[in-house]
Amino acid sequence: MTLTRDLRNPRFWRGFVIHGLAALGALAAALSLIDIFAPGSLGKWDMPEILLVPAGALVYAAWRSWPYPVEQHYTTPDTKVRLVTGDLFKEDTNLVIGMADTFDIETPNIIAKDSVQGQFLERVYQNDLPALRADLDAALADKPVVGTVTKAGNTNRYKLGTVATIRHLRKHYFCLAYTTLNEHNKASSSIGILWEALERLWDEVRVRSNGEAVSIPVIGLGQSGMSTVLPIQDAIRFLILSFMFASRRDRVCEELVIVVRPQDEKRIDMLEIQEFLRSLRKSS
Repeated sequence: MTLTRDLRNPRFWRGFVIHGLAALGALAAALSLIDIFAPGSLGKWDMPEILLVPAGALVYAAWRSWPYPVEQHYTTPDTKVRLVTGDLFKEDTNLVIGMADTFDIETPNIIAKDSVQGQFLERVYQNDLPALRADLDAALADKPVVGTVTKAGNTNRYKLGTVATIRHLRKHYFCLAYTTLNEHNKASSSIGILWEALERLWDEVRVRSNGEAVSIPVIGLGQSGMSTVLPIQDAIRFLILSFMFASRRDRVCEELVIVVRPQDEKRIDMLEIQEFLRSLRKSS
């Protein structure tokens, strides 16, 4: 369970001890002032009343350290970042779909059926490949082709960072090219490419989303080849930083929801992510 996992986290207990000692010190100082201005009043306390002091400190420490939903609202800019565990396609928001620079969608030979792209085809388009291809082609109509590759599937390459925005069933789907496919349909990318691609994504979201919330999976994992240099904890911070930098330049949208797959949750220190989000509020 998420709660027991967080309670086993040393970060929780470190915060608990720090807040508890701080509260105990503040209560002790307050009692000292009372004793100065009302001598003898504390001498009337018996054991149950005395125990209220450490009990109050413990309650305060638990309140300050208790695992809360991983989210943070910022006033500059007026936006919110939230980290949730669940199903990307059940989020009632606009969605980001990571793709390759050839915008291949065919499963299972080129695109894995259990990938975000594969789920996009299956669950949003009910495996209607021609319909999704038509919508993607329409979204890419004004995007320049920058090269070709000899391989199975699509052969035209688009600039990395290209966003094909599809409006389907009252949602925007921001299809972001952040990996490149070689002649064997093997995907690759880099941190620099991902950062530039995200910058272009936020520009597109800013223009097309009308300020509405957008949900995004933890991109940079899976078949992109970056999991060894950008593990999931760092990938989440990377996404958050990119979004916040773009938002400080010009507000992107009202909320960014980062959706973690249930099988990946155990690899994430949620309390550390919450502290990271809180630190960005202090510097904003």
